[in-house]
Amino acid sequence: MRTSSQLIGLLNFLTFLASIPILGGGIWLSSRASNTDCLKFLQWPLIIIGIAIMVVSLAGIAGSCYGNTFLMYLYLWAMFVIIATLIGFVIFAYAVTDKGTGRPVSNKVYQEYYLQDYSGWLEERVTSHSYWPKISSCIRDSHVCGKLRRDFGGIPESADMFSMRKLSPIESGCCKPPTGCGYVYQNETVWIMGSGMVGTDLDCGRWNNDQETLCYNCDSCKAGVLGSLKKSWRRVSVINIVILIILVIVYVVACAAFRHDKRMDNDEPYGETRMEKVQPTRIHF
Repeated sequence: MRTSSQLIGLLNFLTFLASIPILGGGIWLSSRASNTDCLKFLQWPLIIIGIAIMVVSLAGIAGSCYGNTFLMYLYLWAMFVIIATLIGFVIFAYAVTDKGTGRPVSNKVYQEYYLQDYSGWLEERVTSHSYWPKISSCIRDSHVCGKLRRDFGGIPESADMFSMRKLSPIESGCCKPPTGCGYVYQNETVWIMGSGMVGTDLDCGRWNNDQETLCYNCDSCKAGVLGSLKKSWRRVSVINIVILIILVIVYVVACAAFRHDKRMDNDEPYGETRMEKVQPTRIHF
């Protein structure tokens, strides 16, 4: 076997290994979709891309090992399409999570999230009447707010202790009323009206101490979901960018090695013919 064929086989094995983090990222997003983020279509592109890279890499390994030109052409074209698709997915992920971030709250560690800070395709999808009831139901069923509770010797944590907690976007947006509403802390998911006026934010009227209601219908909860999705997608996108760089480098080297093999295949018959036809010159004295 030529050294270049061995190199192509090694590179295909590397792309096979590179598919594992991509597939793992898709599976991680899937677990987040089931337990936290509750938007269940985002993970499938990554899972499909990861599986496609695995299958194509195996085809490339077989093609390099057995010298099958068709499989090598299939590998190179398919990998080109996969790389282009992954680039498109990374750009899409950054584009739809470009806007929006948590706002700091005075004397609090946690941040709060506002729907008006978000816009675009993802915001429209999350807040749509067809999706939000499913998402809010998923958050409710995940008991994320119930898991927020802490007690020390049977005594709930104090308001000061709660204000020092670093809440996730969904915990901040869905499990408590916005700070500006003026509700008084009783425990993590029970708040009562203070002596002053309730804030003008529409979420102030949507808050309910009923543990099946809380702020699941609040705009702050929708913003919390968007904030959580942004964090999840950005983490996975960083991994995807690193893997993408590796795939591009491997693909370029594989193309060069394949072209070298083809050039050698085209040159060998020519060399053999010349050796057969050219006879050593005899010198007569």
